[in-house]
Amino acid sequence: MSLTLEAVQAAADALRGVVQRTPVQYSRALSEIAGAEVWLKCENLQTGGSFKIRGSYTRMSRLSQEQQRAGVLAASAGNHAQGVALAARMLGISATIYMPEGAALPKLAATRGYGAQVRLHGRTVDEALAEARAEAERTGQVVIHPFDHEDIVIGQATLALEVAEQVPTARTVVVPTGGGGLLAGVAAATHATLGPHVQVVGVQAEGAAAYPASLAAGRPVPLTTMHTMADGIAIGRPGVVPLQLVREHVHRVDTVSEEDLSRALLVLTERAKLVVEPSGAAGVAELMRRPGGWDGPVVVILSGGNVDPLVLMKVLRHGMSAAGRYLQFKVRVPDTPGNLAALLARLADLDANVLEIAHARTAVELAVDEVDIAVQCETKGPEHCSEVLAALEQADYCVLPA
Repeated sequence: MSLTLEAVQAAADALRGVVQRTPVQYSRALSEIAGAEVWLKCENLQTGGSFKIRGSYTRMSRLSQEQQRAGVLAASAGNHAQGVALAARMLGISATIYMPEGAALPKLAATRGYGAQVRLHGRTVDEALAEARAEAERTGQVVIHPFDHEDIVIGQATLALEVAEQVPTARTVVVPTGGGGLLAGVAAATHATLGPHVQVVGVQAEGAAAYPASLAAGRPVPLTTMHTMADGIAIGRPGVVPLQLVREHVHRVDTVSEEDLSRALLVLTERAKLVVEPSGAAGVAELMRRPGGWDGPVVVILSGGNVDPLVLMKVLRHGMSAAGRYLQFKVRVPDTPGNLAALLARLADLDANVLEIAHARTAVELAVDEVDIAVQCETKGPEHCSEVLAALEQADYCVLPA
């Protein structure tokens, strides 16, 4: 595929009034970590909650009238589903979307809310996509692929035109990466606007990272297993179209752990005041993983904000634990009145905020007159965690791992 600046500008013109020109937000906290000026491109605030509307609308607006009348098919864990459903509503096209059986309930509800018919199939996006293609074979309808089509890549590339105008001095752009449509489009358009000296870095979740092996092989290499909280970038096989552009324009593709993603979400929530889904925070996770190793200004794309509140609560707590601010332990004490109150008073003196507490009296390892008190508390960081545990041990408490 040859992506030209003229093609991207034409797509941007067609998207005027359809998508928002999302803001860029300077982050002092992340700038201090990176050792360089950091700007966040807030596609989590985009219409539909992610960048996906850019590619979906571009692709669907270019279908023939006959194809539009027949309706479209798609497969997605959520963001592409919402992008297709929203674009279909705007264009007056019927849409049927296959989603994995474990898709987040808010994403299911939003997709249906935009007017699309949702069918659940398989455990992954790749399995859902296979079923969508099988229906296309039967009906002749067009499948709107999430990333492996020129129009999709060109639509996603319009984001880079905004970045070039908003941060014209950018020297590094960091992009969350699943199938590669966003990465490919942004990389090619960034080099066409800001110049080939700008480094573009793709970021995948460790548990769903097909690009490193595919780049090494020079062709899409499918994963055999995937496991990550970042469902928006959990794609088992890169697209043929984006892979070519990624090879030509991307400096490197790195991976981040689940702990990295959790810490990034915590920082974005606390310091940037932004709600971002795990996949959308992958770029920030990579930035935090390499403190001081960046050529700035750095633009990090927050690709989506469609996160289940229950998942967000769980991930933020995981992020607090990964950052050393969430402490779990057990204390074994005599099962007599006053011991719980004394423990809570001691924790209060140590400035540890108790979140949850539970008693266990029936464990095999307990004596008949003993009780385990399981404690979960918030601390000020790793040093404070160590201070709390040390102080309890000095006070002759029998402290055990949770």
